[in-house]
Amino acid sequence: MVLETKPWDAVDYLGTPERQAAYLEAAFEDGDPALIAAAIGDIARARGMSDLARETGVTRNALYKAFREGGNPTLATLASVVNALGYKLTVSPR
Repeated sequence: MVLETKPWDAVDYLGTPERQAAYLEAAFEDGDPALIAAAIGDIARARGMSDLARETGVTRNALYKAFREGGNPTLATLASVVNALGYKLTVSPR
């Protein structure tokens, strides 16, 4: 018997702002920069990459490249996208 699998995409589960915020919070709690970038990319795809590109002034292609697995967004891109998504970056003591 062959085991059938289906592709899994986090975007399918990020339909509400509350789910998106919890997902991003979990990524930051983990602390892995690659995971944080991927989570931001997933939320960006869930909200619509074209709209985000227009709002940030960064091309869709550059956004996909920056927030894909192995991507490395610049601080300027990260700050612009986080702001456009309605979040703010903060630093606090542990």
